[in-house]
Amino acid sequence: MKKFIFLHVVRHFVFGVVAIGGFGAVVMLLWNALVPAIFGLAVINFWQSIGLLALSRMLFGGLGAMLVKPGFGGMPRGGFGKNPLREKWEKMTPEEKKEFVKHRHEEFKHRQFGGGFEGAYERWLEHESASDESKNNTQRD
Repeated sequence: MKKFIFLHVVRHFVFGVVAIGGFGAVVMLLWNALVPAIFGLAVINFWQSIGLLALSRMLFGGLGAMLVKPGFGGMPRGGFGKNPLREKWEKMTPEEKKEFVKHRHEEFKHRQFGGGFEGAYERWLEHESASDESKNNTQRD
């Protein structure tokens, strides 16, 4: 068992080193191909590209789960607190759930732009025939 854990840790370490090296090489090649020609800045080496990756991760990606435990943004796991709709759903019977879904579907269908997919082909045909008629009318004039 200890051998398996050791190999698992070594495998992850090697993968991490290869991934960081690969990303560093890609950043270095892209930087050296684009930035000096576009902005006139200096060419960078591999270690500078690794540093640039680390800096961009800290500035734009945050430090991830290293500092924030146990959930995202310091929030507890399971979301941003109680969800009244979920609590209501969990207390419903299967029949009430079906009725709730049906009601929500009908409500959503009325809010959609164009009235949903029911009859979409017929509406498209009406639109096409109307546009054909307008083309014919403009050609006659």
